[in-house]
Amino acid sequence: MARQTNTEIRSYTFYQVFPRQHSKSHDFIGVIKDLDRIHAMGVDVLYVLPVHPIGEQARKGQQGSPYSIVDYLEIHPGLGTYEDFILLIDEAHKRGMKVMMDIVFNHTSRDSKLVKEKPDWFYKNDKGEFANRIGDWSDITDLDFKKRDVWNYLIDVLKFWASKVDGFRCDVAPLLPLDFWMEARKKIDLINSNLIWLSESVEPGFIKYLRDHGYECYSDSEMYQAFDVCYDYDIFSYMNEYLKNPNKLSRWLEEIARQDVIYPNNYIKLRSFENHDQERLRSKVRDHAHFMQMMALMFFLKGPAFIYAGQEHEIFEKPSLFEIDLIPWNSENSIEVFIKRLSSLKKQPIFSFGNFNLIHSVNVAVMSYAYQNQFLVGIFNLECATSVEVPLIDGNYTNFINDEDIVVEHGKIELNNQPIIIDTLKEHIK
Repeated sequence: MARQTNTEIRSYTFYQVFPRQHSKSHDFIGVIKDLDRIHAMGVDVLYVLPVHPIGEQARKGQQGSPYSIVDYLEIHPGLGTYEDFILLIDEAHKRGMKVMMDIVFNHTSRDSKLVKEKPDWFYKNDKGEFANRIGDWSDITDLDFKKRDVWNYLIDVLKFWASKVDGFRCDVAPLLPLDFWMEARKKIDLINSNLIWLSESVEPGFIKYLRDHGYECYSDSEMYQAFDVCYDYDIFSYMNEYLKNPNKLSRWLEEIARQDVIYPNNYIKLRSFENHDQERLRSKVRDHAHFMQMMALMFFLKGPAFIYAGQEHEIFEKPSLFEIDLIPWNSENSIEVFIKRLSSLKKQPIFSFGNFNLIHSVNVAVMSYAYQNQFLVGIFNLECATSVEVPLIDGNYTNFINDEDIVVEHGKIELNNQPIIIDTLKEHIK
């Protein structure tokens, strides 16, 4: 892992926003108008999908993918002006939030500025045509990182934005040379050493596939040399398997616990159950109660919590990347107060520096943190159990989530459909 990584990032709450779909104005101003509500949930980092002009050639849908970029230094006119983007950053800063921008260096649009001005900077197939190294994406073409000029140009792009934003979320970062990222990190640190570097990981099966076909693709363990935070795609498939088959719960939880021994001691995993690429969590769980258990668990896991705009209103549908598809905000389904409470707990130092342990994984997830004299126990009744053993001496405790009394008797607690987090002292450990 990047040696300078600040593990306090584990206590953050990230909020991903897609400006096109966030408000009726479909722009930065619409997001700015919503910043007070977002901040009230305890959000620390506002992560914005790509803000640049979108290619016209072979465009997907009417609006196109924000990941098909024409010019890394320009702002999409439909989102507003450069000044509007800076205003969004400034307004977020006024509320104590950081802003992270999306960096997409694997490819550009097929009609990008670089394609026109520097065609030799791009990967070509056997016919000498612009192409993708992997797959066949009609609206994008891959940069060729064998060209040193490509490195220099892209690092200059990072330098331009490094003095304006607070972090970079790097799209499919493991597909690019690790040496590029390490050099970029070293040079950008001279401008802004406080930036948060987030790597979008790729799933293990895809890493294996690419390596078998002769391509370089880096594991999370390797990416931590340059990045502070990695997606938790290494275990995402286990979560999806559990949501389809309750018998798979233990395997998913055990894979989470295993991260604590296979990664560097200061590793940071982004705890995300949905995003612009993945289906909404609400569409995969049984009901509202199951959703709330999963949300509480997400905040309790080791690493920053991640909310995709709309998740706080239990939205079922994932917005389209290619069309106007406004999030159907519905305050009647709001869990914003619930999120605010969880994010306030998350900011305690125990989540940044404490020792994390998985205690029970059959039907109920029981986990703990220990730090100094503090002891936290999280009990998440994912499969409708009636009771569970906990590592606490008998007595009366309080559920941090709803302030209800919790009784430990004969080493067990009775369960209902409410998640439980007990904040107590080490002297109460059984």
